Amino acid sequence: MEWSVTAVEHWLAALEDRHLANLSRSELTRALRALSSCYVERRDRLAQGAALEGAGKRAAFALFYGPLHFLTVTCIVRALAAEQRTLREIVDLGCGTGAAGAAWALASNAKPSIAGMDRSAWAVQEANWTYRHFAVRGRAATGDITRTPWRANQRSAILLAYAVNELPPDRRALLLDRIIDRSRAGAAVLIVEPIARRGADWWDEWRAALTAEGARGDEWRFTTSLPPLLGSIAKGAGLDPRELTARTISKM
Repeated sequence: MEWSVTAVEHWLAALEDRHLANLSRSELTRALRALSSCYVERRDRLAQGAALEGAGKRAAFALFYGPLHFLTVTCIVRALAAEQRTLREIVDLGCGTGAAGAAWALASNAKPSIAGMDRSAWAVQEANWTYRHFAVRGRAATGDITRTPWRANQRSAILLAYAVNELPPDRRALLLDRIIDRSRAGAAVLIVEPIARRGADWWDEWRAALTAEGARGDEWRFTTSLPPLLGSIAKGAGLDPRELTARTISKM
């Protein structure tokens, strides 16, 4: 998929202004390398919040992984024809910087609002900035997605984008029960995770449990040419994402 000068690139420019005001490009590059290492080699630290430790990693997440997730979820929503479902609200659990929820809301024909939730106060602040930037109706708040009450019905979608793998096993099991319950109440479900299986022993269990409820499992590879800023950041850190890849469990 090709990306032209659109709202995405204006968003990237705004992110650059926001996060590089007090950080050099070389500092960003070092932080992105450290963040990528955390995701690949030290996934056990993710549950402790290691991905967002320090201004450098937070900037790297906001400027690289957030937009990468935005582009990937946009492609997935279109591939699943999820934009055609009439939704009033997207419940974005573990919303991060709000990129994935915004991607679905912007792609959706119904233009739903977003109810975001994340344990990180910084991420919640970023998510609310993202919603304002894209003029999406929504609000993110801090909370534990396995314990804090949230609601979803037949006019809602539950989104878990790159969030389940960061939970401890006991809380992950609690969350699965809640997702199944809300799915039976008619809520749409979209769970997105990296295509690599390292550190994701839970995936097969979740896929089996949710496909028994009518969901489907997919793996995706979208050929892409990244927007220039994103490509430049990736190249500086020694990354070369020629494809947007992910695996999903979905029920629409």
